[in-house]
Amino acid sequence: MIFGAGVIGSVYALRLAQSGLDVTILARGKRLEALRREGLKYNDNGTIKQLSIKTIEKLENDDCYDFILVPVRYDQAESALSAIKDNWSKNIVTLTNTIGYDSWLEIVGDRLLPGFPGAGGDIKQGVLYAQFGSEKHQGTIFGEINGLTTERVKELAQIFESVNLHYEIQENIRAFHISHTALAIVNKHFYTNDGMVDIGTARSASTLSKIAAAIKQNIRLVEQAGIPVIPPETKAMGEMSDNDIISRYRQMLSNDFIIDVKLGNHAVSQKAEIMLLDEMFHKMTSIRR
Repeated sequence: MIFGAGVIGSVYALRLAQSGLDVTILARGKRLEALRREGLKYNDNGTIKQLSIKTIEKLENDDCYDFILVPVRYDQAESALSAIKDNWSKNIVTLTNTIGYDSWLEIVGDRLLPGFPGAGGDIKQGVLYAQFGSEKHQGTIFGEINGLTTERVKELAQIFESVNLHYEIQENIRAFHISHTALAIVNKHFYTNDGMVDIGTARSASTLSKIAAAIKQNIRLVEQAGIPVIPPETKAMGEMSDNDIISRYRQMLSNDFIIDVKLGNHAVSQKAEIMLLDEMFHKMTSIRR
């Protein structure tokens, strides 16, 4: 079951259902109505297609699934987990940003399997425009908090293999999440008081200089807190020159898909998450130093 029918939940539901797996989406409100009326509408190389998919509005306690995927924003994770805490399913996979798991463990206990999505995109006028990362890019990342490769980790890996989804079993999932947060929170520099900057401002030297300085400072804070910076590509960004980081971001922001991810509707709705993560990240790194 996929908890939520936003961009990430929808793209996972689409891929799993297209591959013949038994998938249910928990959705609410207008999104639920649209899914029931029109199916899951998505862009396939410029053609708008539709896939019928099972939906529910409420999860009953005795509705058991092999895995419940929870791809919600960090600021929504506790309420989402609270909504499914009494369900009998044994494996709850969070696919979101975070810097720790204590509050989540209090809600769902050792059913928790933390992860991070390997997809991005946007929903425009009810149509999903999203894609998964290739092997050259980040796939779906997940792993036990204790670093062990358990049977459920192997089972989830087999599911992703069966639907041809790139994945990585991460032995230090917490270090990964903190390292990724160090990069994610720099997106706060793309926000205005009532939305996002325009593409010209996003690609400007003044904006990208702030981005570059924040990336290097945040990675330094992770290292000073004694936390491994992973993967190596993230660690390498902390050692790049400001000009190299600016050039990399300019290149990314010349790609329409990346522009949607960084500046589109999904990014606008992500503001509360980014600002909360920014606050929690700096609180955590200051305590650990």
